[in-house]
Amino acid sequence: MALNTSADAPLPVGEVSRLIGGWIDRLGAVWVEGQITQLSRRPGAGVVFLTLRDPSHDISVGVTCFRQVFDTVADVVAEGARVVVHAKPEWYAPRGQLSLRAVEIKPVGIGELLARLEQLKKTLAAEGLFALDRKKPLPFLPQLIGLVTGRASAAERDVLENARRRWPAVRFEVRNVAVQGVHAVPQVVQAVKELDEMAEVDVIVVARGGGSVEDLLPFSDEQLVRAVGSCRTPVVSAIGHEPDSPLLDLVADLRASTPTDAAKKVVPDVGEELDRVQGLRDRALRTVRGALDREERGLAAALARPSMERPQRMVEEREAVVDALVERSRRTLGHLLDRADSELSHTRARVVALSPAATLERGYAVLQRADGAVVRDPGEVGAGDVLRARVAGGDMNVTVTAQD
Repeated sequence: MALNTSADAPLPVGEVSRLIGGWIDRLGAVWVEGQITQLSRRPGAGVVFLTLRDPSHDISVGVTCFRQVFDTVADVVAEGARVVVHAKPEWYAPRGQLSLRAVEIKPVGIGELLARLEQLKKTLAAEGLFALDRKKPLPFLPQLIGLVTGRASAAERDVLENARRRWPAVRFEVRNVAVQGVHAVPQVVQAVKELDEMAEVDVIVVARGGGSVEDLLPFSDEQLVRAVGSCRTPVVSAIGHEPDSPLLDLVADLRASTPTDAAKKVVPDVGEELDRVQGLRDRALRTVRGALDREERGLAAALARPSMERPQRMVEEREAVVDALVERSRRTLGHLLDRADSELSHTRARVVALSPAATLERGYAVLQRADGAVVRDPGEVGAGDVLRARVAGGDMNVTVTAQD
């Protein structure tokens, strides 16, 4: 329960230390996993001192155990080894120091580590952390490459030298970190996050040379895998040799089999690119020349046509066609006029032949009464009637004297 304290009623240091010790005593024995960073076995002493560190965080705790407890694993445990310790937390009140009193130590074997990694791999895969659609493409020519690797390591030299050999103008932002041991995970995570926050960094390479399974364990740590998975900058994993496959390879946007391979994949080869550019230029030149040759042949063929040699020939041909059409029109119109004239003459002749004047020319006369009516029957007139007689030569009046 919470203590009631104030500036006027503070607790003595000893009381606070005593209370902390009481709380820790109530915790009881616990199983703790970590990595041994310091091991002190003083000759003649009955106690062994260890420093146990969390591989993923910058946290460590002291461990003490009797020599007979440590001797059971002394042949398989050394600094850097992972162990599981069954210990009772203890509080040393005079110094205000927390430690663990180990009663049993178990080394974590390779088989167990691999089984844990396999389980972690399945868990992260189920979360989609290794999905291909999350992979970000690498830029064709990065302006600045972030490199996370060991100081003065062969991996650093391989990446820098091979990348600059391929593209001399390439620039690097290098972060030297521990690549194995208890400090590896927090330092690599911190370096990756720093480079990811730099807007000018186009790609991040995490490189390390080959090593044992234990040496490469930091690159399968869950904290590091998640940190790389959350990066906005493309990350290239270049850990160990071709057979090595830490979990970092699965979450990275690109896996390189070696640090040298990473340099080849991150930057293009200037010689190859120049050859490719020259090849494209030659291809473009051949294409342009081919097009020009084709157009020249087409132009020559067009100029060789009669219409191009004597352009007026087209006008002359059209003129001849027009003349022929005009002549044909004239002949057609003449035939039509001649036919119409002939038909008109025949019609006129028929009209003349049927005309009353033609009848009068043959000696006939037309008699009309005073009202203009034509006399067709003798009974229509009487003696003494004056009639108008129309003959071919003109008109005259006649008087009816008698009727037969």
